[in-house]
Amino acid sequence: MLETLNPDVITMDVEMPGMDGLSATRIIMERFPRPIIMLSSMTEQGTETTLKALAAGAVDFISKKSSFVQLDIVKIGKELHEKIRYWGERRLLKSSVNRTPQSNWPVKGLPDCSGGFNPELILIGVSTGGPAILPNLLHVMGHLTCPVVIAQHMPLLFTEGFARHLKLSSGLNVLQASDGMALIPGMVVVCPGGSDTTLREPLPGRLLSCIKHDAATQVHPSIDKLFLSAVRLDRKVVAIVMTGMGSDGTIGARALAARGCQVLAQEPGECTVDGMPTSAIDSGVVNEVLNVENLGRRLRTWAGTA
Repeated sequence: MLETLNPDVITMDVEMPGMDGLSATRIIMERFPRPIIMLSSMTEQGTETTLKALAAGAVDFISKKSSFVQLDIVKIGKELHEKIRYWGERRLLKSSVNRTPQSNWPVKGLPDCSGGFNPELILIGVSTGGPAILPNLLHVMGHLTCPVVIAQHMPLLFTEGFARHLKLSSGLNVLQASDGMALIPGMVVVCPGGSDTTLREPLPGRLLSCIKHDAATQVHPSIDKLFLSAVRLDRKVVAIVMTGMGSDGTIGARALAARGCQVLAQEPGECTVDGMPTSAIDSGVVNEVLNVENLGRRLRTWAGTA
């Protein structure tokens, strides 16, 4: 049907008879690439398959509570309508938008790597498109001498499986954060979905995560809340704003930059959705704009163990 109808957007159920949604997504993205929105049941198997589909190129997903799509469709209808319209319009616009080349983005006084700049904490904020690019970022950066905290916009039931997925694909010590967890060098922590993660340092050298749900926050985990909590820490912090809709992370990045921390952004032309990094760049607080591979290399140069 793709060959004859050439749709702008595809909604794909994860669980289907015969060929499942993951296999279909892989074939479509190889032969007829276009936006695919996954409809995922809120089960462990559904979560794992959805994450694999996102890594294979699906752009977005919606959680449904059961396999009875005809019953859930009423509940998820508004969200589904919004995402279909968004991705349909984006596909038509993307071919006509001329992205600003990387060389035109501002670069502001990054530390000289040869001078021994050693960050003590790395924060990563990411949303739509994150599951597809984070495995590559972690693989390139490798083991670091400081903790890494990732705020990926996701529902609660997805982030634990996402942490396992990143651990298997990168070989790093990746796990989901819990309230009061001590963050140690070399640890990569994924903030739990459905709530917000902040950081505190009750004693010198002892960094802890705090998990709390804030109903006033529109998206969870909030990147701004994570970044803002790091402003109070007595540590050299690097904040990275990556692919995602909206502007989450810009307020926190501005506060960190004012404190003298380093702010990096993913190259917007490489993003699935460039809203978040473009917002941070336009605010004037970003030190450097890099693609995913060069972001990983930058972190490895600054804080790599090898």
